[in-house]
Amino acid sequence: MYEVFVNESPLILTNQRPEKSNGNLFSMDGKSIMKAINQLAKGKLDKAYLYHPDETKILKIFKHKIPVVVAGGGFVINPKGKLLFIYRNGKWDLPKGKVDKGESIEDAALREVEEETGVTNLTIERFLRTTYHVFRRNGEYRLKETHWFVMTTPFKGKLVAEKSEGISKVKWKGPRKTEKALKNSYANIEVLFKDFEWPI
Repeated sequence: MYEVFVNESPLILTNQRPEKSNGNLFSMDGKSIMKAINQLAKGKLDKAYLYHPDETKILKIFKHKIPVVVAGGGFVINPKGKLLFIYRNGKWDLPKGKVDKGESIEDAALREVEEETGVTNLTIERFLRTTYHVFRRNGEYRLKETHWFVMTTPFKGKLVAEKSEGISKVKWKGPRKTEKALKNSYANIEVLFKDFEWPI
């Protein structure tokens, strides 16, 4: 099963038919996929399911039907156990960005964190998870596939928001402020905190 967010609504890619679908179950063909995405984007459904019997093929088929943008992002922790957040378009987010041609996903994630926040001396500790969300660009739907990495840094310098990317603030946040920030964030960011426990 995979969870893809359209706006903040989940599109569930699954090989199990839900017991109660209420008109929100779609097959894995191009027309049905676009219909499901459109209905979620317009707020006509709050959840939709894309069904295919073979779980190993679900994501591959979906990615074949919609252009994919691969990105890398950082779940960055400092020595005090605080997490690095950015504030963009009126919401709290984590630093991430598109992978450039010829660049590894890990290098892209490190570069984007540094560019968006000014934080240096970053070390990737481990892969965290991949999130998926659909966005619209030039009238066309695209799938952003973001690979997230847990990173650490001894950095104590000034945080610098990348204004040209629409980032207005960069902040380190502890448990209480993180909880508050997640109330004004994105569903695919909240997913990263599902198995997360303080202290780090």
